[in-house]
Amino acid sequence: MADTCGQVLLGTGLTVLSHPLMYIKVLVQVGHEPLPPTLGRNIFGRQVYQLPGLFAYAKYITKIDGKAGLFKGLAPRLCAGSIGTIVHSRVLQPRSAPPLDFDGVTLLKDKGSITESKEMVARCCATVITHPFHVITLRCMVQFIGRETKYSGVFSSIGTIYKEEGILGFFAGLIPRLLGDILSLWICNMLAHLINTYAIDDTMNHMGEIKNCSLAVTGFFASMLTYPFVLVSNLMAVNNCGLAGGLPPYASVYPTWVDCWRHLSREGNMSRGNSLFFRKLPAGKTYAVDQQRFF
Repeated sequence: MADTCGQVLLGTGLTVLSHPLMYIKVLVQVGHEPLPPTLGRNIFGRQVYQLPGLFAYAKYITKIDGKAGLFKGLAPRLCAGSIGTIVHSRVLQPRSAPPLDFDGVTLLKDKGSITESKEMVARCCATVITHPFHVITLRCMVQFIGRETKYSGVFSSIGTIYKEEGILGFFAGLIPRLLGDILSLWICNMLAHLINTYAIDDTMNHMGEIKNCSLAVTGFFASMLTYPFVLVSNLMAVNNCGLAGGLPPYASVYPTWVDCWRHLSREGNMSRGNSLFFRKLPAGKTYAVDQQRFF
């Protein structure tokens, strides 16, 4: 119990610190570009037209809504983080009695596969249970585009979604998010196994630090590969919900998440919002000043 409380407190602190970053990323994912491209230099020193980065975007939001505006949607996100941590730890909590077969002999199973399976189940359970709060978080953020106040609090947002969309409204975008989580975990486990088996020798010094570093690298690589699932999930969570950011011209109305995936793929936008630094102009796109987007 103490460990779980510690994890919740740590997660709360990290969530508060990282919230402005997520807020800006979500607005970029939706396609909101309030600032026109400017002439700058890329990482190689060449002059190119670039889109505003993290700090320029944050300055723009602060100018309109103040510093507190950078924390829109924080309350439901904190709820999601706390509940998710508790559910995850409860699912992973070891059972007191070992599994027995019909002769009363403990079944021999691969401990590694059991651990991986439990981790996958724990993640899926936490994702499903906290997804309604995730949807509310995203919609609170996207309101910035149309200056709406439709989703102003956790409880009022729950009532609004249930009244307009029913139970299914709380799980908009859940399927691609689940698929992304499962694929990310599978990639991490596979890469970590390959690195620990073939690239790391048990006789090496600082084995613990090396393995932790390998986990961080594999996690980053997995997040890059599964980013399209995150993008599609977030777009479906706000699609056709009555907000300007989820309706044309910012987004088409997608019947399913597969349609959203196909549309983004055709437009070459599968990595939109993946980077908030050195953002290059979309190829073949024109910036519309009045609509604050590319088309």
